[in-house]
Amino acid sequence: MTDDQSHRLPRTVIPRRYRLRLEPDPAQAVFSGSAEITVEVRERTADIVMNAVDLEISQVFLQPSGGGPRIPAEVEYDEVAQRAHLNLAEAADTGSWELACRFTGVLNDQLRGFYRSVFTDAAGNEQVIATTQFEAADARRAFPCWDEPDFKAVFAVTLAIPEDLTAVSNEAETGRRSLGDGRVEITFADTIPMSTYLVAFVVGPFAASDPVDVDGVPLRVIAPQGKEGLTRYARKCGEFCLRYLTDYYGIPYPGGKLDLVAVPDFAFGAMENLGCVTFRETALLVDEDSATTAELMRVLDVIGHELAHMWFGDLVTMKWWDGIWLNEAFATFMEMKATDALRPDWNRWLEFAAAERPWALKVDDLACSRPVEFAVRLPEEANAMFDAITYGKGSAVLWMMERFIGEDAFREGVGDYLRAHAYGNTETGDLWEALNRAYARREGNAGPAGEYSVGEIMDDWILQAGLPRLSAAADGSVLSLTAARHLLIPDPSDGSQWKIPVQVRGRAGGEPFALRTLVEGGSAQVELDGPLEWATVNAGGYGFYRASYDRPLWEALVGRLDELHPVERFTLADDAWSLVESGQAGAESFLELAWVYRGEAEPAVWGAVLGGAGMVGRHLVADPARADFESWAARLLGPAAARLGWEPAAGESDNVRRLRGKMIEGMGRIARHPTTVERAREVYERWAARPGDADPETAAAALLVTAAHSDSDDYDLFLERHLAAADPQLEQKYLRALTACDDPAAVDRTYGLLADGTVRGQDASWVMGALFANRRSGPYAWERFAGEWPRMASSVPPMTHSRMLSGLTALSQPDLAARIKDFFVEHPLPHAAASLAQNLERLTALSAMRERETASVTEYLTGGRASAPAGPA
Repeated sequence: MTDDQSHRLPRTVIPRRYRLRLEPDPAQAVFSGSAEITVEVRERTADIVMNAVDLEISQVFLQPSGGGPRIPAEVEYDEVAQRAHLNLAEAADTGSWELACRFTGVLNDQLRGFYRSVFTDAAGNEQVIATTQFEAADARRAFPCWDEPDFKAVFAVTLAIPEDLTAVSNEAETGRRSLGDGRVEITFADTIPMSTYLVAFVVGPFAASDPVDVDGVPLRVIAPQGKEGLTRYARKCGEFCLRYLTDYYGIPYPGGKLDLVAVPDFAFGAMENLGCVTFRETALLVDEDSATTAELMRVLDVIGHELAHMWFGDLVTMKWWDGIWLNEAFATFMEMKATDALRPDWNRWLEFAAAERPWALKVDDLACSRPVEFAVRLPEEANAMFDAITYGKGSAVLWMMERFIGEDAFREGVGDYLRAHAYGNTETGDLWEALNRAYARREGNAGPAGEYSVGEIMDDWILQAGLPRLSAAADGSVLSLTAARHLLIPDPSDGSQWKIPVQVRGRAGGEPFALRTLVEGGSAQVELDGPLEWATVNAGGYGFYRASYDRPLWEALVGRLDELHPVERFTLADDAWSLVESGQAGAESFLELAWVYRGEAEPAVWGAVLGGAGMVGRHLVADPARADFESWAARLLGPAAARLGWEPAAGESDNVRRLRGKMIEGMGRIARHPTTVERAREVYERWAARPGDADPETAAAALLVTAAHSDSDDYDLFLERHLAAADPQLEQKYLRALTACDDPAAVDRTYGLLADGTVRGQDASWVMGALFANRRSGPYAWERFAGEWPRMASSVPPMTHSRMLSGLTALSQPDLAARIKDFFVEHPLPHAAASLAQNLERLTALSAMRERETASVTEYLTGGRASAPAGPA
């Protein structure tokens, strides 16, 4: 944080307790309210400065808490700073005072602050919800407040609502009375001291599940009326996660009750409001019988993530927004633990290594990446933290450090940190100190690497952008490790260095070995007990770095895939493709490596193989080689697809079912295998008519394969079924199918659905991005949308702009890529400036890869070299 504190509110007046009364009118999209705030005046002042935006404040006065004359105030607004200055008629002395005011505002449609959500119920009637989303700094849009995280206070909420609606807030309802005008006034219990961004109130036609008692905490799942039948799985997950996390932290849940609330329109996945956690419907509501494993996993993940925040974020909160990364990274880390504890058969840590971490790696290998933690001044800068670096890299480096110091020391340090700072605010270094003390107690030394503390190691990963590539070479019994920054567009002048916690395992002198070391200063040498036969320098896949090997080590590793753990097999393939993208290896080397994986049994590992193969097909295969590539892909996937078939066997695991879905989708979309395409349509049509007649994994794959080979009649049916779906998961499946239809006419129709609001604002950005990413129609979609860009960009919530940009990287044709970069010079996106720069840099790199590799890939595919690649099955 800089010395300049002008972006922070003055500390002359501190809130202690808010008594809020809100009167939302969802039908008219407005609200009114009043606030009575107990404040502590620390310095005599005639100017009270609060946050407020899009509010009209009136009837303001200040009165001593023990009673006495009121001091009226006039309101002066600073719209740029989003502040209200309350100019008192006379100065207030130090002490306790009561600040009172009234205010009015609009229920906006931007999915932030106090906003309006609309849905159509099962009877076809339009229903309206009023709900909140305050993180990072939008509580100021709902009531005047000190909207900074270290201004913790108690909140007492009262809501006056139409009597046929339901209202929930952070704490339990303590009373209600009729207002005699068709409305009822509902009062809720006081909260613990907490930050404004965690306050929540939701009003609408909801139905609540029966509460389940979780060791004294009542837990409910609340859904829009008509969808209460989809809450059973979430309640089961919530019960498990609450109990698991209470035990992990060793601290009781800090709230009085816990409601998990599904909201039809929601910009993020969920929000950790204490006691009133709000969710996008697809992250909470699910039919266990028809959902895929990925859909079930996501619900469990998101519930675990948000409940982890009840302690790490809510009970203990960052002092300022530059620490928000730690809240989100730690909750992501803990969601993996909770999911793995409930469903160890899902191999969740492997999924983490195969999904969340690569998401971050693909941003952090850019020159315009950012440090995990950086100085934040303005609210929109805080919003920019909700990205791959915060969630993916932040959680990955926590996992790396946990594995380096040990799970027991890590857990003990986290508990110490939470107990020491309960109900307070912290900075990142407070956690590092707690972890270091816990490690020292257990190991009897000063830190995890001799003279280094946890903080000294972690600072390298948190306070500088980028990641290293660790290169390994063997010379007899010596393993040499060298490190340099890995960049998608290499820059030899970049001298970034890290203290790298490295775990190595392999075989030397005929014996297996495993060791830990810290690579610093760019290199290290490891003496082994005999000649090195093979080694992986990211054992367990815990390290947040890329790895490369000299030729003998590489060949030894590739020849011993069966001796590698699944996560190690994943990182080997994922790193290999990254080296192709950065020009460190040729694409044909990846195609040959992929062939070695054709006996793989883990769906997550196949994800790396299919991901790289899909990138080859998207960017590097010229039209004359297309048939040869599809033939190569069919021969790669065919044996596994034939072995798995189309129907699950009795007692089959979820992982086998998932792998079957991947093989069907790969055969149908990458290989475009005619028999698979035909069978997929049969399965899809049977499932659409009778959903129970096909396994959910097979059905989901069959739908996407059918969409990729669809016509206008198919589009009509997808749209009809999307609009009619009562299940949020099914609704999303059909929406995704619409984006997979690659005819220009389909793009035009989907454009119309976005323009007229048929596609919800929460989904509009990712739908646009998916249209750009379509290999066949993406260039047409770009030209179509670019012609109406100001209109389309302004029609989606600003905080979701980054989601539409990710599809741009598919448009790597050099001429088109150049036009796109020129376009954004004239059409910047201030709410997604960092994401725009990152996607354009990646587009530049992939365009260069296309020019560099297409000819050699064409020669490889058409020249007979791909007909029977060598390597073990």
